Amino acid sequence: MKPRFLIPVLFLAAASTVSADSRVERTLKLEPGGRFRLDADVGSVVIRGGAGPGAHVLFESSREDLQDVLKIDFDEKPGEAVVTAKYRHHRWFNGFRGRVEITVDAPAETAVDIRTAGGAIRLSGTRRPANLRTSGGSLTIENLSADLDGDTSGGSVHVRDVTGNARVRTSGGSIEAARIHGSLDADTSGGSVRIESVSGNVKAHSSGGPIRIFEAAGRVDADTSGGGVEVAFAKGNGQGGRIESSGGGITVSLDPAVHLEIDAHADRIDSDLPLTVSGGISRESLHGTLNGGGPSLRLETSGGSVRIRAL
Repeated sequence: MKPRFLIPVLFLAAASTVSADSRVERTLKLEPGGRFRLDADVGSVVIRGGAGPGAHVLFESSREDLQDVLKIDFDEKPGEAVVTAKYRHHRWFNGFRGRVEITVDAPAETAVDIRTAGGAIRLSGTRRPANLRTSGGSLTIENLSADLDGDTSGGSVHVRDVTGNARVRTSGGSIEAARIHGSLDADTSGGSVRIESVSGNVKAHSSGGPIRIFEAAGRVDADTSGGGVEVAFAKGNGQGGRIESSGGGITVSLDPAVHLEIDAHADRIDSDLPLTVSGGISRESLHGTLNGGGPSLRLETSGGSVRIRAL
């Protein structure tokens, strides 16, 4: 009798891991003219304004246990929709790993109040005031027809096409703003500032980089300890301002036809404009008037020269 050999058959389970995103989705009652509020312990946020009523909210995550980690609550109130996403256990606060993205589609006529501790915020297409706070990412705002108040401690700020007054703060990156139809207040302790085409007054501060401002139609107050400052006032703008640097030179471009009183202090001062100078003349200090004088423009740097140019 032939010997019988038992041949073991090995069934191998596939070791590949399938990552099925966790999704939580809800549509809340919200009429145009209302307010949407979000308070999240983690996640990047996208807010888009559109037509029609209702706020559609979608949570997407790379973790299948999203709802075990976060307690997500949806609340409808008269004129307001509120969403909160809080850690169920404090231990997750420093240990969460994975991606969380929150997308909100709401009526364009919706005021938004967004706070997230774990990601970037991107807003576009809304026509009511926006209040945005994140400690974990950048801010990007486009096509906002209302006032803006934005704050991040973890990234850069990009603002474009805002009709309203804008205030933005970051301690972790640069600021770029363009086409602001209102005033702008920009402050960073971690990078450069670049601003283009602002119809109102500009306040700009940086302790970590240079400041560049172009087509400024209002008063400009700018100071930095991290680089130079360049300001080009718009044609016809004679509202003046105060521009200071302790980390570089200052270059200012002005319309020769405006009326200004100019005070400048630097290691060296160079001017192309036909100023009427009063008092003593020196390379380090200048007090003069342009076309008989007007609002005050003060230029001061301890880190370079001052150059005054004609547009």
